[in-house]
Amino acid sequence: MVERPTMVLGGVLPDSPIVHGLVIVAATGFIWFGSGWLEESAERLAAHYGLPPVVQGSVVVAVGSSFPELSSVVFTALAGAFDMGVGAIVGSAVFNVLMIPALSGIATDSDLDANREIVYKEAQFYMLAVATLVVTFSLAVIYIPTGTGLVGQVTRPLALIPLLLYGLYLFIQWQDVNDHDAVGGTETDIGRAWGKLAVGLVVILVAVEQLVGSVEALGTTFGVPEFLAGVTVIAAATSLPDLLVSVRAARAGNSTTSLGNVLGSNTFDLLVAIPIGVLIVGSVPIDFAVAVPMLGVLTLATVLLFTVLRTELSITTLESYALLVGYGLFVAWVIAETAGVTHLLRGS
Repeated sequence: MVERPTMVLGGVLPDSPIVHGLVIVAATGFIWFGSGWLEESAERLAAHYGLPPVVQGSVVVAVGSSFPELSSVVFTALAGAFDMGVGAIVGSAVFNVLMIPALSGIATDSDLDANREIVYKEAQFYMLAVATLVVTFSLAVIYIPTGTGLVGQVTRPLALIPLLLYGLYLFIQWQDVNDHDAVGGTETDIGRAWGKLAVGLVVILVAVEQLVGSVEALGTTFGVPEFLAGVTVIAAATSLPDLLVSVRAARAGNSTTSLGNVLGSNTFDLLVAIPIGVLIVGSVPIDFAVAVPMLGVLTLATVLLFTVLRTELSITTLESYALLVGYGLFVAWVIAETAGVTHLLRGS
């Protein structure tokens, strides 16, 4: 992880394991409230503007709940540790596609229903996003090598490739909104809804920043390896808003919003969050030997989710537990890499 001074609430509280533990509990509570405001305001705005549920989940809610991942990439890029930012994004994406649908399915009294739009548009476009990121990193290694192993420079022109694909994604969503037969927009205090959305985002951002900082401090205190903490604990911490939003939506019977949030959030992270970090600093090194195996694991996780979604267009309780097992295998592999048992990440 990036070496940075541990500041608990701007240095107001002492830097100790007990304080960090209390901060984690408090930050989790604030994220719970913030995600609730985000979901409620997004639902009101979607109803007011006549947005279909899949667009509400995959764009409005997903972009909002992805701000922690976006900020983590920006911070790591500025600190010169872009590989860690990519690792955290990929770890977060694996958590999203395996743990969040699993816990959402377990939290409901019945199966978590999907539909053809989720399976054939959101899931497949997300798989296209993974492939596009691999191509972008490949071009960096081929055309802008650093001369050290499989390391290349991702420049601003290359970062535009995934951003352009996300532009296509938004265009497709916009066309779906135009094709959607909305049942007259509901009356709501639109200013208050936008204000609540903004406040929810601010609460989530501040709470996640404190949460991640305290988790990093505890990891350093107790000697948790950086790679292990980065792609599991830190990734799960930044994905907490997505988890809470999706579980809330699933329990309320909005399975389309729940699943759309998962896939839309990951699409935003890969096609927007990572390129934004590049655009800010101008050029960042990417180690192909680390990034591609991680993206390969993410692809396997996505295939597993796609398979269970397509069977009967729903996720059953048994399939939810299968996704949990899949995430357990991912964590086991990360531990094996950390311990030197496996060596898929040649550049780590």
